[in-house]
Amino acid sequence: MEDKELQKIWKTFDTKINRKSKDELRLLLKSKAKQTLNKFRAIIGVSVASSAGLIVFLIIASVNRQDDLIFLINNVTLGLLTIISFSISILSWYKLKNSEYNLALKDWLEERINLLSYWLTGRYSKLYLFVIPILYILIVLSIHVYFESKSFIEVLNTEESMMGLVVSIPVGLFVSYYVISKIRRYQLNNLNFLKDLYGRLCKMD
Repeated sequence: MEDKELQKIWKTFDTKINRKSKDELRLLLKSKAKQTLNKFRAIIGVSVASSAGLIVFLIIASVNRQDDLIFLINNVTLGLLTIISFSISILSWYKLKNSEYNLALKDWLEERINLLSYWLTGRYSKLYLFVIPILYILIVLSIHVYFESKSFIEVLNTEESMMGLVVSIPVGLFVSYYVISKIRRYQLNNLNFLKDLYGRLCKMD
């Protein structure tokens, strides 16, 4: 969500404040908070689906190429990293779910802001810069070797295959980093929006 969109939404809120009671305004803020959190959950959902699809591919590819030890090692390594990513995504989905239990709206929103802030700006928020190249290279090797219908060693010893990898890996990494940076910018804008919502709730108390 861009800054102009945020300003537009706040102008709408400012107009409605004069016409609504505090309870009605809280419901409006609650609705907007849940809509914004659902955007984070949608991104996590895509991650979960992608991880699940990759795990299925790795299982099928490994079963069909059981005689290629290096290919299997590549797939097992990639599979373990993917399972870790899948588990983290499921846990993140659970933590961001809309259930409020007995928490006040402000406390419920504060918990999620703190959680998202830790993910996006915390100590390990830049870890993806190091994880992406590893995952990408392992994925490319697994897919490339499988569809070449050659052993892992044969692919590495084939000049044409190696040239394809040398060209595709840098390009793919650039695209991956670009897409991730756009997603993170989108997430940070939504996080700022949630912080603004929280500030509004604090002023109402």
